[in-house]
Amino acid sequence: MQQDKQPAYHPVVFRDRAAGYAFLTRSTATSEQTIEWDDGETYPVVDVEISSESHPFYTGKARTVDTEGRVAQFERRYGGGGQDSGGSTTA
Repeated sequence: MQQDKQPAYHPVVFRDRAAGYAFLTRSTATSEQTIEWDDGETYPVVDVEISSESHPFYTGKARTVDTEGRVAQFERRYGGGGQDSGGSTTA
């Protein structure tokens, strides 16, 4: 592999400010801000909007989907229900 073709891959701290959560990983992301980590080393820190700590899918706080079926929902909304509408008559 040729040098100068790949971006620098280094340790970076990603911080989710909404959840107060940070984790150290390796990435090509860069930042001017730095943070002193638990191991005493200083790493660049990247602030993120959503992480696994604050995303509803991972935290279990996602909206629950209505389990009522589409047919039942249609009948409730438009007054169906299997009753004869009176359209057919006998002579």
